[in-house]
Amino acid sequence: MDDVREGDDEAAEAVNIMTTEQYIDAVTSHMPEGTPRRAQIATELRGHIAERVGSGKPLDDVLRQLGDPRALAESYLAEVPLTLPPHGRRILAKLVDVVLIVCLFVVLLIPAAGLTALNRGEEFVGIALVVSMLVGGVLAALYTVVLEWRYGYTVGKYLTGLLVVRESGARISFGQSVVRQLPAALQVGWIDAMFALFTDKRQRAFELLSKTRVVAAGHAESEQSALASES
Repeated sequence: MDDVREGDDEAAEAVNIMTTEQYIDAVTSHMPEGTPRRAQIATELRGHIAERVGSGKPLDDVLRQLGDPRALAESYLAEVPLTLPPHGRRILAKLVDVVLIVCLFVVLLIPAAGLTALNRGEEFVGIALVVSMLVGGVLAALYTVVLEWRYGYTVGKYLTGLLVVRESGARISFGQSVVRQLPAALQVGWIDAMFALFTDKRQRAFELLSKTRVVAAGHAESEQSALASES
């Protein structure tokens, strides 16, 4: 119990030393880049804080009343509807990413091909191939893990209007992003993907395990609305 109280005190102290913009940045940092109304939420929160400060309340007290930035972000996200994308869009996103990864491997194999053309010897070609494959494998894994952790989407997901989030809609952690990619490392990708056909939120097995999901991104919904209004 004492540990809980100490944790609350530390959170309150951290809030006390924040400026308005630091607090807003802390709140929005828990929201993926493609979150619908992300910019609007920041604007509304900025106005809300300014209104309270303008009425005579100290900034520290205002921020303390608003509470922990992550908890506030999740309360905002609870009001944002999460739209399930069709399976076809997820498949298309995966195909785009696979093509990009294949292109990466091709680029990395060029040095090995160059050594072959120069007749540098089988041992050098073999070493170049092994190094290229190892580097390519690491970069391919980091490509998905880092992009989904930092931005909520890979290139394929961005182009197809998809966003990776926690079940609450908040930004995923690095650990969650790693767990999402374990099926590829464990060679159980097809089994993992089959779960999306039978779960209510179309989650893969390792998405259920990591408590993450894929939803329609805000920028995609905005583009669709704009196209609809033009037609």
